[in-house]
Amino acid sequence: MERPGGFLTSLFLAAALVGVALALLAGARPRDLAGLELKAGWAFVLAALLNGGLALATYKNLLPPEVAGPLAKLLVLLLVGYGLWLNNHLRGLWFATLGLLSNTLVIFANGGHMPVSPVALRAAGMEYAIDEVARKYDAVHSLMDASTRLWMLGDIIPLRIGDVYHKVISIGDVYLAIGVALTILEGALQARRKAEEPFDIDLRF
Repeated sequence: MERPGGFLTSLFLAAALVGVALALLAGARPRDLAGLELKAGWAFVLAALLNGGLALATYKNLLPPEVAGPLAKLLVLLLVGYGLWLNNHLRGLWFATLGLLSNTLVIFANGGHMPVSPVALRAAGMEYAIDEVARKYDAVHSLMDASTRLWMLGDIIPLRIGDVYHKVISIGDVYLAIGVALTILEGALQARRKAEEPFDIDLRF
């Protein structure tokens, strides 16, 4: 769960930038990053749009949380799972798969919502969100309490960088972020190796 502030506060954007930096440090070129072979990239984009759209629909009272929550997670699981299956040649995505499974497990164990620790919210400077999460204001989150199942997989890790970055994440999010960074690094290096392979043209007649 993150503090409203736009795309630049996204954990996964930060992970992608780390992946780009690591790839460049490892000798990849900008055109190698553009040549990253990611199949069905649309599935990951659509999953993010659907998840955000259903959360917004619940916040605007267009859908009840008990409908939108499970629906959002089911669609994300199907779309991201499909994308991961098609890209199993990228070993970095194995971390992303582990993260997806971890988040999915705790969400379905808690009625379609990701439980969020109030202690972590305070530590991240997001006290304002405690009441909102307690009311299940969106399609994604619920406040952690004594009845929460598999709480250790929920959003319990506070992240805070001054007044710029406020977020509470799960161990699954950590694995997903590692997967994003490693996938970009691995894909860029693979693209460079392919670009440097000599052409083998048979000119015999």
